[in-house]
Amino acid sequence: MKKTTEKEGGTVGLAELLEIRPGVTAVIGGGGKTALLRTLGEELAGRGEKVVLCTTTKIYPFPRMKNLVSPTEAALWAALEDHRLVCAGAWVPGGEKLTAPELSMAQLAVLADYVLVEADGSAQRPVKAHAPHEPVIPQQANQTIMIVGASGFGRPIVEAAHRPARYAVLADLPEMASVTPEAEAAVLRAESLHDRVYINQAETAEALRYAAALAGMLDCPAAAGSLRRGEYIQCLQ
Repeated sequence: MKKTTEKEGGTVGLAELLEIRPGVTAVIGGGGKTALLRTLGEELAGRGEKVVLCTTTKIYPFPRMKNLVSPTEAALWAALEDHRLVCAGAWVPGGEKLTAPELSMAQLAVLADYVLVEADGSAQRPVKAHAPHEPVIPQQANQTIMIVGASGFGRPIVEAAHRPARYAVLADLPEMASVTPEAEAAVLRAESLHDRVYINQAETAEALRYAAALAGMLDCPAAAGSLRRGEYIQCLQ
């Protein structure tokens, strides 16, 4: 693994490490999706880009951010001009969470330079396997980032994984077996839902070794680190 937080002439951010492209990006997988959206959004807005955060499932409104509920195109355009980074959605009936905005993804992509979409749920588990109706990736998405939570490594599948029975089948292991880089790689290969992988919660030497092992078994670019700490590392295959 190679630290890439510094480069000639400036600092490498996570958006650059993950090669986030203009347009619609979907974020799926385990622990840290909402934090990843915020981190990427703040980085991109800091570069002067207009960024919309939203979901195709359910998320809480972002604290200390402009949250727009059922905005019109004009209202969203004005908010982006003033704030650069906003969250757009519609209230889940009777709840405190937001669901997909009434504006279409195509409309959002015209109004903003970047649209970052939380397209999955994981019940706060660090790793997951997907049911047939998951994830809910917009057809306009030009890339999909899979998050893997390193806190799941070494824990039983039944405890660490969302949809553990499905995870165990794809990993060809019993549900009481431990999550390993090999097991996670098997699940990711079987589902083949992603373009890139970000391994979050890699805050110890052991977790970084797990991340490096997983990256070595993938056929796509990967990065690791800690969204909580703001530390990111490129995984070299």
